[in-house]
Amino acid sequence: MIGFTGSPLDRADRLRHDPAALAAARADPAARLLVMHGYDPLVTTDGCLGWVPLAEAPAGAELALLGLAADCPRFAAVTGERAPRGRSPALFAALDDLRPGEAATYAAARSLLDWHARHRFCANCGAETALFRAGWGRQCGNCGTEHFPRTDPVVIMIAEHDGRALLGRQAAFPPGRYSALAGFLEPGESIEEAVARELGEEAGIRVHDVRYVASQPWPFPSSLMIACIAQAEDDAITLDTHELEDAKWVSRAEVRAVLAGEPGSFLPPPPYAIAHSLLTVWAGEA
Repeated sequence: MIGFTGSPLDRADRLRHDPAALAAARADPAARLLVMHGYDPLVTTDGCLGWVPLAEAPAGAELALLGLAADCPRFAAVTGERAPRGRSPALFAALDDLRPGEAATYAAARSLLDWHARHRFCANCGAETALFRAGWGRQCGNCGTEHFPRTDPVVIMIAEHDGRALLGRQAAFPPGRYSALAGFLEPGESIEEAVARELGEEAGIRVHDVRYVASQPWPFPSSLMIACIAQAEDDAITLDTHELEDAKWVSRAEVRAVLAGEPGSFLPPPPYAIAHSLLTVWAGEA
C-alpha cells in the first residue's frame, strides 16, 4: 500500500451539513479525540493512532470531525497552533511505526489542522473567519466568503534512459539519500507538461512519453504527489544547484538491490514516501 493512503475512516460528509447529527456525534459516549503532541501523533505499540474520550479535548479548542470508525465519531482538536517548518525526529520515527491506513488518517488530520491555523483570516476582505461544516471549511463573518481546504498538486518522477533511472538529492536529505525529482504544477499546466518542465529545469533532461503511475497525499503541509515515469532523450545532466545538490543515473539492478536492503551507492527514500513506491514499480519492470 502506498503511504498515507487507505484510511479506514468513513469521512461522513453527510454529517457535515446536518447540525443535529453533528451535535449527536459530539455527544456520543463512543466519540474519540485524536491525540497529537503538537503535530506529532501518538503511536501505540501495535502501530495505531492514539485516541482519548472526546471529553478530554483541550479547553477552548474547536473540533473537526475526521469521520467515523465502526460508526464511532472521530474528532481532532483545532487549536490554531501552526505546524513547525521542519519534521522532527520523533515524527520520522512515528511514521516508520504507523500502519499505512493509520498514517492516512494522521495525514488527513495534520493537513486539516494546519490549514485551519493558516486560514484564520479571509483572503477576500481580511476579516476573521470561523469554522463551519464540521471543520471542513471556514466562513468569513464580514463578507460571507466560504473557504475550503485545498491540496497543491506536485509531480514526482523518474526519467529513464537505457535501463537507468535519474535520481537526485537535496542538501536537506539525510546523508546518502537520493530520491525522485519533484516540483509543483504551475497554473495552466498539464501533469505531462509539468514533468517535462521540472526535469528540464532541475537536471537539463528532455523527456517524452510521460506515463502516470500512482498518487499520494503528502501532509507537509497539504500536497498531492503525482508519480510518473518519463523517457529521456539523452543522459546529459545539467544540474540546477539551487534545487539539487546532486543527480545521477542508477541501474535497475542497483535499485532492486538497494530496495532489498543491500548496500549500494545511495540510500532509498523511506517506505511511506511515494518515491519509494515509484522506484519499486520501476525496478520491477523488465
